[in-house]
Amino acid sequence: MRMANRRFTRLTNAFSKKFDNHVHMVAIYTVWYNSIKMHKTLKMTPAMAAGVSKTLWSMDDLCEKMDAVAPRPGKRGPYKKKA
Repeated sequence: MRMANRRFTRLTNAFSKKFDNHVHMVAIYTVWYNSIKMHKTLKMTPAMAAGVSKTLWSMDDLCEKMDAVAPRPGKRGPYKKKA
């Protein structure tokens, strides 16, 4: 995973400064690797090989699932000017 995801090194702009952002990116990478990426040796995704999924996901499917569980933005509060 370290070789495929540059967020684990600080030498690039993709470095995660916040731990929450890093955790979310690792989760997205894990879903992509297991459900979207077709592996040459398996001729399918690892999720399909394990029997977790019957179909190959697309990035659109992943985005729809992420949007379904994302919290909806609430009403913004009043603007407070800094003193």
